Amino acid sequence: MLSPEEFREEYSDEELSQELPDSPVSSLRGLQYLYGKLYTLATTGGGEYASYLTPDAADDLVDTADSLIVVRVDLSEAEPKLADDDRGPVWLTRYSDERVRKVSHCKYPAARGIDHSITHQAGRNSAPEKLARYAKERLTKWATDDVVRRTSDSHDDGWIIDALEALGTSDDALEEIESELHTALDGESATALLTVQVKLDPDGEYLWPDDIEVFKEAMRQRKLSKLVTKNKASDSSGDATDIVTGRPARTVGTSEDPQNYYLGKQLETFPGLDIEEAWRSHPISEDAAVTVMNADTFVEACTYRTFGAKVYYLPYFFGSPSVERARDLYELLQQAATADDDLTPIERAYEQFGKREEEFRFYVSAVMPHQMSRYDVFGETLNGRLLYPQELATEHNRILSETSAFESETGWTAPFRKNENWDLLVSNNEALRSVSTGWYFYQTFAERDDTDADADDPRIEALVSVLSGDSIAVETILEEYVDRIVTEEDDEDVEGFPSFLVAGQFAQLCALATDGLDLLTTTDPAKEPITREPTYKQHTMTTIEESQARADGGNPAARKLETFIENTPALAPDEDKPINDQRRGSFLLGALVGEVGSYQGYSEDRSTTLVDQFPVKSITQARIKKVTQETIGKTLTYTRGEDRTITLFEHVVDRLRETILQPDPDNWKIGTDDLRFYYALGVTYGMNDHPDWESTNDESAEESS
Repeated sequence: MLSPEEFREEYSDEELSQELPDSPVSSLRGLQYLYGKLYTLATTGGGEYASYLTPDAADDLVDTADSLIVVRVDLSEAEPKLADDDRGPVWLTRYSDERVRKVSHCKYPAARGIDHSITHQAGRNSAPEKLARYAKERLTKWATDDVVRRTSDSHDDGWIIDALEALGTSDDALEEIESELHTALDGESATALLTVQVKLDPDGEYLWPDDIEVFKEAMRQRKLSKLVTKNKASDSSGDATDIVTGRPARTVGTSEDPQNYYLGKQLETFPGLDIEEAWRSHPISEDAAVTVMNADTFVEACTYRTFGAKVYYLPYFFGSPSVERARDLYELLQQAATADDDLTPIERAYEQFGKREEEFRFYVSAVMPHQMSRYDVFGETLNGRLLYPQELATEHNRILSETSAFESETGWTAPFRKNENWDLLVSNNEALRSVSTGWYFYQTFAERDDTDADADDPRIEALVSVLSGDSIAVETILEEYVDRIVTEEDDEDVEGFPSFLVAGQFAQLCALATDGLDLLTTTDPAKEPITREPTYKQHTMTTIEESQARADGGNPAARKLETFIENTPALAPDEDKPINDQRRGSFLLGALVGEVGSYQGYSEDRSTTLVDQFPVKSITQARIKKVTQETIGKTLTYTRGEDRTITLFEHVVDRLRETILQPDPDNWKIGTDDLRFYYALGVTYGMNDHPDWESTNDESAEESS
């Protein structure tokens, strides 16, 4: 494959322009065709037959010893005969880079049968006997193939194939081929390509298959014959408008493609499909079909696996493919196909063309393979943009490093703690990789066995939504979050409440709700506030406000709670959204449980606390009032035990009374997942609601110095 520099040198602007489609990419087939064109130009060059060749099929044989076996035939006299020069009738040589085009190999990917071209690829470590059979079959099987014979009959140079067939009837010639090959191999097995050279003129040289037009035409016809007979069709072809080029052409209906779409077995895609008439449902010209098949290398380079599915993220430039854009796209695809790294196509595109985001688009889908060649396709779109995963990664980092939800310099902790050992709670350059690989959702959604992947896996749906800019249902997010939290609570190997998990989920929820991305949606007006972006201030601004509050005798814990609630749309008081009061009540109950639980741990040295007594899965609408009463009662007990004049955690207790004990929760309309997630969020908040001892110690050290 040409390097990007070699590609630029090989094709002038005019030459490349003639090879490119003259219309913008508007379908997956069009994108595959563009990829196939670029790949063909980079491997076998231009020309009528280039797209039919498969230069990668024997790529592992290039420059290996004894990797090319050449049967040499002299057709320069009246009777065909094997070569009798110094090189002899069988030449064992090396399959080198310069010979890739010369042998014109076209692989037929089937367990049985011969390759489409006169050049044939043997199996790995084939014995001399098998290689001898393959060598003889260049004359006895390929030259006598029905499609090859029809080509020979209609071609001016068909006599060349006729002569090979005639030589193949000579037992002496076949025995000589076998004997010479055994001698050349010295009884050793080999992995090789087998081909034929012919001499047409007495004083001429022996020519490679690339020099013999009738060989290439026969190869072309053999490959095309498979495109119209797949899935047991007799001849699925007809004259129609090619869906790729928009021009009238002979079209085929059962061709393959790199993503295994449009298969005859996928009757749900084409209900009532008649294989013989498939060209009417999905007409693609013969040459375009073969070019599409050549896209496989670049398509595979821009895919990756996650959650048991295969994610396609195929880049292209928006608008008609200009020469310069085609060169840039080739550079991206060539590096993806050859680089020795594990970058996703998203990361690679951002590294190379991040500043040209507006020009780029991506085809996005995830495919779940099943047995019997069936595939489920998720979220297919041609309008994916680098903007979506990159902005989500950027916003997640911003929320962690720049907002008062996770940052505080007030001498009191921020609402939630960060953690260098928890990916979703540390701002770093790996966020884009986390989003693009699906790890972003793997950490927060319910765990599943990826070896038995489910077509309805919400993690796949969420990933494809983010990559393509579609929105994710809040209902799905909450259900997955709560399921994961409950699982972690029940896991005996997990010590304590999964507060870092919940904090990471909340950071993710905030990032998904970012204005402009619009990655969250709901049809339930009660949950609509969750889809809105929080308005947390920069932590430096919060510092000034809360420092003033302390100087005025204010309670920094109360101020922090009030500020957090006001700036969280799902919790803030809203006359038009009474459900916010219920959600806020659940959050405040969790906060008090977390506060008391922490108090029991550090003051009472208790191993089992209220956090353990009231796990997330125990919180229901029917129980929430009772849990609130018991938690407030426990708080008052500890208050009296310390002879306090002010109730412990008064800033939470007072607000909790207003939201749960006075308005009766028996009539609440909040859903269980909604209730439980915000309860878990409150527990996490409460467990972290205390003076920032590190900040306090730093301030004391500065004052003493």
